[in-house]
Amino acid sequence: MIIQLSDKQKQISKPEDVYKVLQALLVLEDEVDREKEHFWVFQLDTRHRIKALELVSLGILNASLVHPREVFTRAIASLCNGILVAHNHPSGDPTPSQDDLLITKRLKDAGILLDIPLIDHIICTEDNFLSFKDQGLI
Repeated sequence: MIIQLSDKQKQISKPEDVYKVLQALLVLEDEVDREKEHFWVFQLDTRHRIKALELVSLGILNASLVHPREVFTRAIASLCNGILVAHNHPSGDPTPSQDDLLITKRLKDAGILLDIPLIDHIICTEDNFLSFKDQGLI
């Protein structure tokens, strides 16, 4: 599902920018869906402006199914310069799981192959976030 943003020139310059966009989206959802993991892909141009924001997976309480094929399909088609991925942890703990670390490595490797770098992976909670880049995990 592609999400249309009112500000198509929104530039992502720091992890807080991603957090604010996702918080604004999550509050629009009903309470049941807010309790599920969401996995988003921010498709970025050369100036890190958002070309598109795609919800790639809507999972369950503590997991979502993510594959590099789905993450990069639209990024390739829309000639993105890079991607940034993000997902929420309804539990309130932004600590990455082993699955989070594994999918990040797979996406980073796929991005290198496709020449569409993975810029960051952000985990959001209701009142906090974690940046893989800031933590040295990318």
